Amino acid sequence: MVRLAGPAGRMGICAAAVMALGAAGCAAEPVVEAASAPLEIVMEGERLFPESITSDAAGNIYIGSNPGMIFRAQPGAETAPAWIVPDETNGLATVFGVLADDPRGLLWVCSNDMAGGGAPAIKTFSLADGSFAASYPLAVDGPAMCNDMTIAANGDVYASEMMGGRIVKLANGGEAFESWAVSPEFASIDGIAFSSDGALYANAIQRNTFLQIGIEDNGLFDNVEVLETSQPLNAPDGLRALPDGRMVQSEGNSGTITVLTIPETGPVQVEVIASGIDYASSVTVANGRAFYPEGKLSFMFDPAKQSQDPGPFIIRNAAIPGGE
Repeated sequence: MVRLAGPAGRMGICAAAVMALGAAGCAAEPVVEAASAPLEIVMEGERLFPESITSDAAGNIYIGSNPGMIFRAQPGAETAPAWIVPDETNGLATVFGVLADDPRGLLWVCSNDMAGGGAPAIKTFSLADGSFAASYPLAVDGPAMCNDMTIAANGDVYASEMMGGRIVKLANGGEAFESWAVSPEFASIDGIAFSSDGALYANAIQRNTFLQIGIEDNGLFDNVEVLETSQPLNAPDGLRALPDGRMVQSEGNSGTITVLTIPETGPVQVEVIASGIDYASSVTVANGRAFYPEGKLSFMFDPAKQSQDPGPFIIRNAAIPGGE
């Protein structure tokens, strides 16, 4: 059994920026019968610095990027061309979290104005053709940065906002995201995901913590608990659910992808399934495998490397034990 939320029961682009001043049904990543996965998917472009990745039920993979472009790799493809680009209509800036929402046919996107300092917004696009659908500015007090999103069984959308240490929520059918929960434990909150049994979890990239977030029966925030882990976390970032109650997580500074098993009692068990990644910024699940980009953030923030060519940006994948 797993822990249940509620009474019942990075040092990534975003974090480095802070120092200088990541489906309407429990949000398990869809396990798809896609074409055989290539060993590598190359993003088409230069200096893209991908931050987040997601996948839909058909096996398409979507990747956000620092320049604001969103890339898509179709099932079995070895390249990911730019699919959505910033323009005056969509207003995309630096893209952090991306999340495929199959029931509504939408791609949810965290857009952060890293250059101009404008307010972040969560935007939606059609999964069918990439057309712009809607924009939801985050009207919150103080500095804000949208990291990632997850969707509850009732269709409510939750998003992590690291600079204010809060979670914002858009009720299903609502018109605006509202502040739902604020806690000191949410400082640097990054990945967020509902498990397959409806429990809500998150991680905090700078605090190196894994969090269980309780929800009351009326939908209000209840509490947050820091869960013990079997080994220390090192800049936990992307977080996605598996159908069996486990979670898959990227850890940026250690360059690893890990599977988290959450027991009813005792520490969360952390199992490394991929390592040696040049900054593991995010992860998604497709066809029983974990797909992840290399963020290569040192080429953005290390003055000694900023003028160097980071080379191609590649999406790789690893088998998930028991995930076939």
